Amino acid sequence: MYIQKNLPPAAPSSWMKQEKAVENKFSERVKSKAEQAIAPQQLPEVQQQYSSLFDNAVVGIFQTTPNGRYLIANRALAKIYGYSSPQQLLDNLTDIASQLYVDPQRRQEFIEILQSQGKVSDFESQIYRRDGNIIWISENATAVKDEAGNILYYEGFVSDITQRKETESALRISEAKYKAQAREFKATLEQLQRSQSQLLQSEKLSSLGQLLAGVAHEINNPVNFVCCNLNPARQYAQDLLNLLQLYAQYYPEPVAEIQAEAEAIELDFLIEDFPKTLDSMKVGAERIREIVRSLRNFSRSEEDKMRAYDLHESIDSTLLILHHRIKPRGDNPGIKVIKEYSKLPLVECYPGLISQVFMNLLSNAIDVLEESFAQGYLSAANPPLICINTEIEADKWAVVRIIDNGVGIPAEIKQQIFQPFFTTKPTGKGTGLGLSICHQIVVEKHQGQLECHSLPREKTEFVMKIPL
Repeated sequence: MYIQKNLPPAAPSSWMKQEKAVENKFSERVKSKAEQAIAPQQLPEVQQQYSSLFDNAVVGIFQTTPNGRYLIANRALAKIYGYSSPQQLLDNLTDIASQLYVDPQRRQEFIEILQSQGKVSDFESQIYRRDGNIIWISENATAVKDEAGNILYYEGFVSDITQRKETESALRISEAKYKAQAREFKATLEQLQRSQSQLLQSEKLSSLGQLLAGVAHEINNPVNFVCCNLNPARQYAQDLLNLLQLYAQYYPEPVAEIQAEAEAIELDFLIEDFPKTLDSMKVGAERIREIVRSLRNFSRSEEDKMRAYDLHESIDSTLLILHHRIKPRGDNPGIKVIKEYSKLPLVECYPGLISQVFMNLLSNAIDVLEESFAQGYLSAANPPLICINTEIEADKWAVVRIIDNGVGIPAEIKQQIFQPFFTTKPTGKGTGLGLSICHQIVVEKHQGQLECHSLPREKTEFVMKIPL
């Protein structure tokens, strides 16, 4: 057993007297315990065994004064702290707070726990070894008091837990690494799922585009035939009507059979209505031709190539395709479309993809307006409205705004509308990919911008910007 006895040879001070009293108290305590339990003739043997256990313990054993000096230390403690012997430790380590602890405040925390609770368990701290290296220790200690309740000294055990701490740190690093890898894997998986869904959607759109292109081609030939022959037919009809007028002029009194047939077919009404009928047929044929042209614009097979394109033509074609959803039906007044077009130059873009964006944005606006009308938010007095505005911004962007006067979008939903698979529509009515694909087409494919501005019970505005 090693007890600090080589205090500085200065004049006795209060702390020196206190340490001396502690040493005497410790000796008396050991002696008293031994004498109470052991016969006098066995005392030397027991003291030797006690000393052997103390010196050969695998954990550090100590006693310290409240002022921060070691009274006793065993070999294990000296080894943990990097000293060659307990005596060397006692001689050199004279201020525990400043010399031992990396954070001197830990000594004060150690003392406060002992003073309030009488003991401390598993008190972990970083300390300096004699060579300057930093290690981790765990302390278990109690406060020894006299009969009056005054603290004489602290005694306890010290274990080197550096390896455990390093293992825990390595585990934390590994855990953080694996969590990061798991997050990365999850993000990759979600991206793959999005890509897969978008590919499926693109395949469907591609198949639909091919179908529309085929239908448009098949319809286009007979429509062109009709349109091309309507003008000659009108001219032929006019020639025949002129001939009838000549007959009426030179033969005002036809035979009874001709007179009866003229009355039966209402010749006067026929002469007046026949040109109007041909004009209506021409308008209808032109309408079919416009629809076919819109279908062909929407189903372009060259969407993988950028070219100069008229955005107004794309909007008009989309509106024409969606006309059946815009026109009045029953008590529904239909949707009024206001087009406020500025003069736009041709824009370098992927025409098929841009048409797909307009189709999604306008279809969504129609869905919202139909729902708003069904909920009573809109009515015949306050009819559904879509306003399409185009302009050039800062000589840099071609801007298209699509505005509806529906119920608006709540803030918590607006933040998610461009996320893949997010939809507020019932199952089977929406995939949650429409706006996500629009955002990808505008932002990634065209380096543009797509924004949504909306508040509940107010208008909703989608702003698409394509660089000029």
